[in-house]
Amino acid sequence: MLDPEGSVEHQPASSFPKVLLIPLAMLLAIAALLLLAFSATRQKEPDFYTFKVVNIRGKLVSLEKYRGSVSLVVNVASECGYTDSHYKALQQLQRDLGPYHFNVLAFPCNQFGQQEPDTNKEIESFARKTYGASFPMFSKITVSGAGAIPAFKYLIESTGEEPTWNFWKYLVDPNGKVVKAWDSTVSVEEIRPHVTDLVRKIILKKKDEL
Repeated sequence: MLDPEGSVEHQPASSFPKVLLIPLAMLLAIAALLLLAFSATRQKEPDFYTFKVVNIRGKLVSLEKYRGSVSLVVNVASECGYTDSHYKALQQLQRDLGPYHFNVLAFPCNQFGQQEPDTNKEIESFARKTYGASFPMFSKITVSGAGAIPAFKYLIESTGEEPTWNFWKYLVDPNGKVVKAWDSTVSVEEIRPHVTDLVRKIILKKKDEL
């Protein structure tokens, strides 16, 4: 088509690229969102502290509150042959090293020999009154087999060690990774050096950051 001056009418040269700008911007936005989602997924890779559990008083709590400290996770029982020696030693360890850098995390379990038959309230009363237990305690659970809670499944999968009796002990580092597991026959005093070594590293790191 000719314009009044006799020249051919042209569409603005910039109109074609502008048509592509909107879908291109949308693609870039989608790619950015996908990248953020992927990064978030990688950052949320499960560790022990990412789980939620029920405490001894029936309240759902996040283990995230213990991140940054060392944890010794133990399936406890009130009527076991290991009860007296373990409770005394666990409380002494808690007294010596806790609660800012270390905690015993006690999970009552009636799975082995039916040696934790009481209610949560009775279990807590027994531990507090008999041994002065000041460490965190949680609701009675199943720790092995298909019925094990997710937090214990993580401990088992991380170590390849599944509880076969009361007072199995799992050492968890400040980042929620499982360091080592010990069965009922290993005393708390035998594993104390492993715990104190991790706690010492936390203290030294904090001093360096000052």
